[in-house]
Amino acid sequence: MHSITNWLQHASPPMVYAVVGALVFCEDALFFGFVLPGETAVVLGGVVASQGHVSVYWLCLVVVVAAVLGDTVGYEVGARLGPRILETRFLRNHRERISSAQDLIRRRGPVAVFLGRFIAFFRALMPALAGMSRMPYRTFLAFNAAGGLVWGVGFTLLGYFAGAAYKRVERTAGTAVAIAIAAVVVIALVVWEVRRHRSAKEREDRDERERRESAREQGDTVEDGDAPEEREPGSGRGGAHRWSPSSEASEPSGAGEPPGPGAPGEGEQRPGER
Repeated sequence: MHSITNWLQHASPPMVYAVVGALVFCEDALFFGFVLPGETAVVLGGVVASQGHVSVYWLCLVVVVAAVLGDTVGYEVGARLGPRILETRFLRNHRERISSAQDLIRRRGPVAVFLGRFIAFFRALMPALAGMSRMPYRTFLAFNAAGGLVWGVGFTLLGYFAGAAYKRVERTAGTAVAIAIAAVVVIALVVWEVRRHRSAKEREDRDERERRESAREQGDTVEDGDAPEEREPGSGRGGAHRWSPSSEASEPSGAGEPPGPGAPGEGEQRPGER
């Protein structure tokens, strides 16, 4: 679609009118609308007109005339060939849609011609069905012209205003993108700073908890006596004597031991002593 628009922008104004008008005409006269809906060509023409390449007024006139003439040819094809056109290979695959279009003509009459202009499949087939149903041509022409006028002008202006809006968006896109990028950068910096501050606070709290737990463990060790105090020999509880190598060396052998049986007591003379 973008390539077609570029081609129309570089084509001469008469070529733009001819291409858009031919596509609209062939949509109904040759059932070309089954391949490329006519409103697509009309909207693209309106976009080109919004850029000043062609006149939007002349484009509206070309579209309306092409739509009315194309429907007239389709009406004549249906009136002359009759049901035979429905037996073509392509239309045989759309029996259900054709039945719906025929039912719309039976119920609405010429109003169906006006309404069918705004439905892609019906727009291509409705003129031929109106001719097959033997609708008076003047009645068909009146409703066909009304539908072509509303449809042609409406879709041309739709493309025209859409193209103008697109140009305004394109001009402001650079500023909008720059503002969006700046906002993203500021938000990213704020989030990074908040996370960094939060991580530092968590580290400080963790270190403080570790220091408190370490101090608590050291206090429990002292209270439980796991770190014994140094005491002087013989100063234990209940006068208990603590052994040490110096005490063993200073005391004579056998000191403090009770005398054995037959050992002489104090004041007794041993044999041979006088």
